[in-house]
Amino acid sequence: MTGSGAALRVEPARGGRPFRDFLRLPYAIYAGDPNWVAPLMRDVRTMFDPAKHPFHEHSEVEPFVVRRDGHVVGRLVAIHNRNHVAFHDEPVGFFGFFECEDRQETADALFAAAAEWLRGRGLEVMRGPASFSTNEEVGLLIDGYDLPPVVMMPYNPPYYQRLIETAGFAKAQDLLALHLILPEIPEFLLKRERRLATRLDVTVRHIDMDDFEAELDRVRKLYNAAWEKNWGFVPMTESEIRFMAHELEPLLKRDPEQVVIIEDADGEPIGFALWLRDYNQALKHARGRLFPFGLPKILWHARSIDTGRVLTLGLVPEHRQRGIDNLLYLRIIRAAHAKGIIEGEFGWILEDNLHILTPLQKMGAETYKRYRVYDRAL
Repeated sequence: MTGSGAALRVEPARGGRPFRDFLRLPYAIYAGDPNWVAPLMRDVRTMFDPAKHPFHEHSEVEPFVVRRDGHVVGRLVAIHNRNHVAFHDEPVGFFGFFECEDRQETADALFAAAAEWLRGRGLEVMRGPASFSTNEEVGLLIDGYDLPPVVMMPYNPPYYQRLIETAGFAKAQDLLALHLILPEIPEFLLKRERRLATRLDVTVRHIDMDDFEAELDRVRKLYNAAWEKNWGFVPMTESEIRFMAHELEPLLKRDPEQVVIIEDADGEPIGFALWLRDYNQALKHARGRLFPFGLPKILWHARSIDTGRVLTLGLVPEHRQRGIDNLLYLRIIRAAHAKGIIEGEFGWILEDNLHILTPLQKMGAETYKRYRVYDRAL
């Protein structure tokens, strides 16, 4: 393919030099961008290793790079998430890990290669970005470029929106991130907590790290039950949640207060929340590498983290709209204050999820970032 007088060539990037170029491209795209946080190279490699990442147990991916006169100028991954297809009974494939120079013909070449690969698997719609699924990073940042991403959230240049929409993609769903300057515990929450203590027989606790494996089983059942009806949701397999949990285990050992579990009178878990200190504040100093100097920098800067992110918060359907969610908010705010956290992000949240948005807005949280998921017919 040709464009702007220079030859374009798209090739698979499964290993060797193409995959190394795939990994390194973001450093060129984001050169000079103070808000970009480089992911750890080892983590990205692990994601694409079928022997290590459990996503490959049920699905397949195909990474591509595009070269202009031999130089890599774009990348993309086509994703056949068989669990999504089966759970939603819809022939949808995904794209993710999109990085591209500001040239439309380069983006078009990548999307054409991904579309051909997905059509070859009988899929009829290409959706994204998602890396690899909605259980991981998802969405294109379309508002809020002036701030760095918090931990485990995506970031991209503003021109990506133009490249994707000009390539024929249309909005499928918007995801919101809300920002909250952590207040002193709001009086209405304190009053509600006291009322709930007399009216509801529930227990709020943190994760028990001495019973970690059993706790993972409880959290997986909760997660799959509480989020089942959400747009784009795909149940996490046992392997996937154990993989994610063991990645987070060192952080949770340090701060077990980052997982909050609510149980009913019989000791049955009915809801949970996961929040994390914003380790991106420390990771950005490592430039994607732990050694030889990255790890000491991370440890040094981790001491001054003052922001957190609430990744997930939910209750099983039969216990919603009873005020129990306020107990989760209360426990998170208290724990965050104790860790020196002064502000936080709640996200991502579906733009029409009023059950979550309304209480957050009542506490003073404001939407400060917006992410978009796109669809294009194949």
